[in-house]
Amino acid sequence: MNGEPIIELENLSRWYGEILGVNRINATIPPGITGLLGPNGAGKSTLMNLMCGLLRPSQGRACVFGEPIWNNYKAFYRLGYCTQHDTFYESMTAIEFLYMLLSLRGYDKKTTRLLAEQALERVKLQEAANKRIGSFSKGMRQRIKVALALADNPDILVLDEPLNGLDVVGRHDMIELIKNYGREGRNVIISSHILHEIEAMTNNILMLSHGYLMAEGDVREVRGLLKRHPHKVFIRCAQPRRFAALLFELNSANSVQLDADGESLVAQTFDLDSFYLHLNEIVLEHNIHISLVTVSDENIRAVFEYLSESNHE
Repeated sequence: MNGEPIIELENLSRWYGEILGVNRINATIPPGITGLLGPNGAGKSTLMNLMCGLLRPSQGRACVFGEPIWNNYKAFYRLGYCTQHDTFYESMTAIEFLYMLLSLRGYDKKTTRLLAEQALERVKLQEAANKRIGSFSKGMRQRIKVALALADNPDILVLDEPLNGLDVVGRHDMIELIKNYGREGRNVIISSHILHEIEAMTNNILMLSHGYLMAEGDVREVRGLLKRHPHKVFIRCAQPRRFAALLFELNSANSVQLDADGESLVAQTFDLDSFYLHLNEIVLEHNIHISLVTVSDENIRAVFEYLSESNHE
């Protein structure tokens, strides 16, 4: 893999009537894995749609391997895109759904079947291959979208918030899948509003806020800013009161608030890495079942507000 950029964004803008999607984005995306980081509503999905040629720019252009992507059907075949939105034939099985869409690419039946089976195996859905998509959980639906995006091994895999809806194990598996795809010499662009998810896969990021590119480069620079702002972690577990007490015993949380539902809690911490280590320790040593862990994007919003103020001084 050489060092030439895989995607170039030149004065790229998109408006929806009078509403700004992204504004005057200038950036180059190098080979490997790149994280697109920003709070919800930052313009990440709009930018990804522009990169993939699904939206026409209001101004500027997006180039893939040196060629403008808009209306460039040859370039489309080099991309695999997993959107945030679900669009399935609910009555189809997983293997039928992938087979149908892959067959539209012009593969013969044998190749189509092989690609579909391999894709399901990569996202660990092979045991659900013959189950109807309508019966799938949110996490399974997310994985089948990723399976479709990577099924024919595109040069660039574009994933819009692919970790949403996945449990702790599912997130770990998806992160490893993405890292392995990069190790194979291919390219991945992945969006998230959670820094540690991006940081687990790459050091290279683009940061968006309110449709503007706020920063690009090494994720460690962002890490330094984030240490000034606490993370809020939502945890749903079997014994929230006991869990909260154990967090305090390990000095993992600055504060913990029990939710009114009696089944969850919200913890605040400045050191998310240590928090997750202690989280695993509690689960393993005290056998407390966790059904959900999510991180609020409030601290990342605080960083973007800081950057916005700095850019306007």
